[in-house]
Amino acid sequence: MSISIAIVEDEKNYNNALKKVINYQDDMKVVAQFFDGNDALKNLPDIAPDVVMMDIQLQDMLGIEIIEKLRKEMPETQFIMCTSFEDDEKIFNSLKVGAMGYLIKGESMDKILSSIRDVYNGGAPMSLSIARRVLSHFEKKLPETKELDDLTEREKEILELLSQGLLYKEIADQKFISIDTVKKHVGSIYRKLHVSNKVEAINKFNHFKN
Repeated sequence: MSISIAIVEDEKNYNNALKKVINYQDDMKVVAQFFDGNDALKNLPDIAPDVVMMDIQLQDMLGIEIIEKLRKEMPETQFIMCTSFEDDEKIFNSLKVGAMGYLIKGESMDKILSSIRDVYNGGAPMSLSIARRVLSHFEKKLPETKELDDLTEREKEILELLSQGLLYKEIADQKFISIDTVKKHVGSIYRKLHVSNKVEAINKFNHFKN
């Protein structure tokens, strides 16, 4: 059974080139071409292709908006962003709304075809430069262990007790200090771990422990 594909791309030459190469394959077929966002938005739900090749920056709207509006109506369809944009905001907004792949337009047709097969089979294909950006984004998000090293022994003890679910008063009683002192320690913990609440502090602490 062949993979059904819709192309949403306002650059006609690129749209037609994609169609030609895809239709040359035995296992896939272009079932629709759209050259503007409104047309795609109106007609894609009725077609419900297996895969949509989606340009991010269409002349009348963002491809991200189309995915956001159609995702619930088309739960079985996989969206691959195919774009010349590599900025972080567009990448992450695309992934947030449900795109399962992100390809740069300069990719070879072989890479594009293998990405269609990949996403159809449950993968999440990305151009190498995009994958690197995604990884570096998450590396930045990971807390560094030196943050934990900045805590005093008493702060570490209090954070451990917080992670066990103890209340400020229970911690104060256990450590023979006042509740105000506990609160001061907790404020210092938040500052050093760059968090704004107890849940975030405990999550970071558990991450360090693991």
